[in-house]
Amino acid sequence: MSNVIKKIGIVGTGVIGASWSALFLAYGFEVIAVDPADGAEAALREYVAKAWTEMQELGLVAAGASQLRLTFSTSLEDIADVDFVQENGPERLDFKQDLYRQLDAVLASDVLIATSSSGLTMTEIQKGCVLHPERCLVGHPFNPPHLIPLVELVAGKQTSSESVDRAQTFYSSLGKRTIRLNKEVPGHVANRLQGVLIREIMSLVNEGVVSVADADTACSWGPGLRWGVMGPVLLNHLGGGAGGIEHFYKQFAGPLVTWWTPLGGVEFTPQMQEKMIQGLYAEVADRSFEELAAERDRLLVTLLKARLAVNTEKN
Repeated sequence: MSNVIKKIGIVGTGVIGASWSALFLAYGFEVIAVDPADGAEAALREYVAKAWTEMQELGLVAAGASQLRLTFSTSLEDIADVDFVQENGPERLDFKQDLYRQLDAVLASDVLIATSSSGLTMTEIQKGCVLHPERCLVGHPFNPPHLIPLVELVAGKQTSSESVDRAQTFYSSLGKRTIRLNKEVPGHVANRLQGVLIREIMSLVNEGVVSVADADTACSWGPGLRWGVMGPVLLNHLGGGAGGIEHFYKQFAGPLVTWWTPLGGVEFTPQMQEKMIQGLYAEVADRSFEELAAERDRLLVTLLKARLAVNTEKN
C-alpha cells in the first residue's frame, strides 16, 4: 500500500469543492474535478483563479504549482486512478450512499475517501461503501478551505484507525490544523460551538435586547478578535491572571452559570427566521454578496499572515 499522494479527485465543485481544488493545486497536486452541473467547469476555474492570488499572498503556492494541472470531467470513471478523494456532494444521505457505492467500485482499495459533510455521519454514509468502508472518513473543512486551516476528522464505525492516521498526515502536510473526534456527533465540533452562539444571538434578538447588526459587532469586535488568536478555554486561563484557570473558575463560576442560562426558549419559526433575515439585510445595507465575501477573505488573509509569521518565529 502506497501512502504517496500525487493525484487528487474532487467530487462536487461548489464553493467548498472549488476551494479545496485551489488548495490542492497550490500545493502542486494534479487535480481531477468531477461535477455534472451545467456551467460547473467555468465557475470552478474562475474560483481557482481568484483564490490563487490570495494563496500567493500567504506564500501557500508551492514552486512548480500550476492551475493548468486541473482537469475537469462529468464522469466518476475519470478519477479511477487518483490517490485521494475529497467528496463535496449534496447533504443528502441517499445521494451520499449511492455516490460512495460508485466510488467504492471505481477506486483502488487503498484510496481514502474523505467527505466534507458538515452534518451527516460517516457510519451512515459508508453503508453505501460495501467493498472497502474502512477507507472512508469525514474530513470536514471550514469555508473557505483554501484559507481556513481547521479540518475535523471523524471515523465511522467501519473506518480503520490507519485511515484516519493517513488522512491526518496528509492534511497536516498542507498546513491544516486537524482535530480528531473520539465519537460521532451531529454537526461535529466547531459547528456545534457555532450553533450555541447563534442560538444565543437569536434569543437576544428575539427578546429585543439587541439588533442583529449589534450582535454581530459584539462578536467580531469583542471575543471574536481573541478567538482568532486563542481558544476560549486558554483565554479563560489568561483571564485568571497569575492564578490561571483555577482562579478564573473561582471568581467566575457563578456568573458563568448565569450567563449561559438562556433568556428564553427560541423556536426557529418562520417569523423568527424573517426577523433574522430582515436584521441581516439592515446590517448589509447595499453591500453585495461578492463584496462581503471579498472583505471576509481579505481580512482572513491579513490575520493568517500574522499567525503564520508567529508560527515561523516559534519554529
